[in-house]
Amino acid sequence: QVQLVEAGGGVVQHGGSLRLSCVVSGRTVTSYSMGWLRQAPGKEREFVAAISWTTSDTYYGDSVEGRFTISRDNAKNSVYLQMGSLQPEDTAVYYCAAPNPVYTALTIAEDEYDYWGQGTQVTVSS
Repeated sequence: QVQLVEAGGGVVQHGGSLRLSCVVSGRTVTSYSMGWLRQAPGKEREFVAAISWTTSDTYYGDSVEGRFTISRDNAKNSVYLQMGSLQPEDTAVYYCAAPNPVYTALTIAEDEYDYWGQGTQVTVSS
């Protein structure tokens, strides 16, 4: 059983920064990449960022490009999301996720992710 556990959410002021972490445990995850997605109240889940476990490849959603940075630490089986210049519209539950191992490129589509964390709430006050 694969487990993904997020941490680091909280309340931050407009323009502030926050760093999320995700630890992967359980049986070995053979997914090519890891991703962060988010869901705001009343909205569909949205892709945020993805990173390869083995290369320097990363990809970002348009709404966070230039403000968020995804990174990983293979030795710790961990993925991070450094969020900067936060805006009220970034308020959401943020999920760490691992895609099905059949995908050998960075995964964007929500339905291609097989393993999910429980989510961590990020609230940006105006």
